[in-house]
Amino acid sequence: MSDVRRDVVDLLRLYSIEAQRVAHDFAGQQGLHFTDLQALIAVMHAERRGTPLTPGRLGETLGLSSGATTAVIDRLERAGHLRRTRESSDRRVVHLRYGEPGMELATAFFRPLGVRSQAVMDEFSADELDTVRRFMSGMLEAITERHQELRTRAQDPPA
Repeated sequence: MSDVRRDVVDLLRLYSIEAQRVAHDFAGQQGLHFTDLQALIAVMHAERRGTPLTPGRLGETLGLSSGATTAVIDRLERAGHLRRTRESSDRRVVHLRYGEPGMELATAFFRPLGVRSQAVMDEFSADELDTVRRFMSGMLEAITERHQELRTRAQDPPA
């Protein structure tokens, strides 16, 4: 592996560790379990894509049982971080939305990081950022595929 590739892998690993530390700090300050924070992030990303999660899809995303997913949703809803909505013509379908109080807390906590991140991105041209986006998309796909393999293997009965 070339020095540049090794450095990139090391930097991705270190970034991941630091991002986890910041996330744990936020969760701790808000009295959240780390799984609760993962749920909030999943709900936020789904909303940004215009495809709000159902409790079942959230459970699949987090690898949780139905009961554990319900417990996470209940905790987040009580804390004002999450709300259940019925937006479909089928009133049995529940979608999960980020709660305004939770969004305000997250925005206040992560704003300084956003400012720093924006300053870093301002140092790159649009073409360079597009290259970074393609690279990060590919790396995300690679790690997501590996995670899925591991989850599938864990669910398969031993031979």
